[in-house]
Amino acid sequence: MGISKAGRFSRKRTGGRRKQSKKKRAYERARPASHTKIGSRRVRLVRARGGKYKFRALRLNHGNFVWRSEQATKKTRVTDVVFHPANNEYVRTKTLTKSAIVTIDATPFKVWYKNYYNIDLSQGKAQILKFQQNISKEEREEIEGRRQERVLPKNIEEQFKTGKVLAMISSKPGQVGRADGYILEGEELDFYVKKIAARRKK
Repeated sequence: MGISKAGRFSRKRTGGRRKQSKKKRAYERARPASHTKIGSRRVRLVRARGGKYKFRALRLNHGNFVWRSEQATKKTRVTDVVFHPANNEYVRTKTLTKSAIVTIDATPFKVWYKNYYNIDLSQGKAQILKFQQNISKEEREEIEGRRQERVLPKNIEEQFKTGKVLAMISSKPGQVGRADGYILEGEELDFYVKKIAARRKK
């Protein structure tokens, strides 16, 4: 019958084989992994139990990513897979799965940051821009108020210079047909930067 997701066929903790109390069942069937690659969007419908459908993504190159500390979500391009906690082969083959660490195009977030704070991040260092003459006094005061509250960690600020930002995929491309996620920040970003550096040294 092919691939089965029933746990009855795995071995015991001691290494011994389990006794088979029954044969395989149709509802225990599993399907081959989608192994979603980076490329122009290609999604297939797969009929699931109960007449529902799963969206099996075979190729994806865009996704919605959220900058959680700024509460900003933008659709952007996925450029590369740089680390995967489950399997190094996914990095070599550039396979997109949940929890894959990817680099994404930072341009949509740069544009948003410039419009929201009137600050340019393209040089790798925050540069405060002059206000345009057609901006009203109320708008200037509002933007200046935002600036006072803003906090931009240095490790994120430096990434904008390269035009790419590290992010994690939190959706399941083989189930929902999307590669959505969030930008890495804080201790989580530091952790994965060390992991990526250690992997490159090998």
